[in-house]
Order: sequence, then C-alpha cells, then structure tokens
Amino acid sequence: METTHQDAEKLAAAKAAVKFVKDGDIVGLGTGSTATFAIQELGIMVKNGLKIKAAASSIHTEKLAKSLGIEILPLGELSSIDISIDGADEFTESLDLIKGGGGALFREKIMASLSKKSIIVTDASKKVKKLGAFKVPVEVVPQAYQYVFNQILILGGKAVQRIKDNEVFITDNGNFIIDADFGLIDDPAKLASALNQVDGLLAHGIFINLTSKVMMSTGDQIMVFE
Repeated sequence: METTHQDAEKLAAAKAAVKFVKDGDIVGLGTGSTATFAIQELGIMVKNGLKIKAAASSIHTEKLAKSLGIEILPLGELSSIDISIDGADEFTESLDLIKGGGGALFREKIMASLSKKSIIVTDASKKVKKLGAFKVPVEVVPQAYQYVFNQILILGGKAVQRIKDNEVFITDNGNFIIDADFGLIDDPAKLASALNQVDGLLAHGIFINLTSKVMMSTGDQIMVFE
C-alpha cells in the first residue's frame, strides 16, 4: 500500500518536472525509480512531437530512454546540459542532497555539474532536517579500495562495501561502492570537502550547490524548494 502511495507521489512530481523541458533542449536523465517516471513521461512527450536530445546517467537509463525513442548523446562529449531531472535519497530545504542509492552517483554528479537547471523530483519521504540517516555512497577505484576505506574511518565514518545479490556491487564505471555512515551530518559541505581530498575516491553522494530546485509531491500537492 505504501509503495503504491510513494509511486503516485513520484509520478506526480515527475509530471510536474517534465513541464520545464522545452523543444530543442538537451536533457540530463537521472537514474532510479523517480527518474524512471520522468523518463517515461518524456517518452510520451517525444512521441507527441517534442524534439529533445538527452544524456543518460547510467546504462540502465540509456537503454530505457532509447526504448522510448529518446535520442541519447554521450555524456562525456557535452559541454552543457539545458535541464536535468533526477531523484535523491535525501534532501534538505537548503538543497543539500545525498544521492547514489542506485550506484550511479559519479555520472549523476557530472550531469548535475553540466546542467544549467537541475531539478530533483522526490516523494515526501526523502525530505529530512539533516542529511545522514541514508548512508553516503562512495564510488572507489578498486586499486584504492582499502586506502579509501581506511580514510573514511579516519573521518569518523563506518564503512561497508556494497553487496548486491550476494556479489560485490560493480558500478557502470567498473568500480566498487562503499556505503559510509557518518550519522547525522552537521556540516555537509565540510564533509564533502574532506571526502574530495581522498585519493582514489572517484565520487561521493553528497551533492552541494548542484540543485536548482526540488519538486516534492506530498499527498495531492507539489511543494517546490529552491
């Protein structure tokens, strides 16, 4: 019952977000359940005549978009993206996010960095007063795994390698994910900066100053944070 309610909220937020997409836009497509709703809505709009090109933040997203008739451009060849639509695992009213529950955080961060307008779509369960109940995903190059693991411990985190279906989780980039528990985070920008200094850490899931607005569906209304 709860999943159905959450899905309805995600769909409502996705429908509100895709209204900002215009003819001729290059659109960044996120990864995850909420982003999937937005991609499906864009597929309908393309079928009805909307002319866009898109960049995908994961192999899964690229396959979905192509199956819906959305033209995909290589993310690495773009110098800017007009608008991106993605989800989040947590967000605060100051637009700080934790992302990467689906393991696509590196490409999602590049996509957000390239975007003139970055819209996050969520259901009401993702809004928090402080980030950190959701562990911070960290993508790490395999050769640096133990070093990065140790550095997370030094920074006060508890580190666990991500396992999925009884196997080590491998990202689309061929790397590992460490899920780091720092507890509730008083200063996300300070922690993000500290993580940025760790060699071998490709990307972490704390997103600071990368979001234009969050569109959250709650019940029958859309709340916008910007």
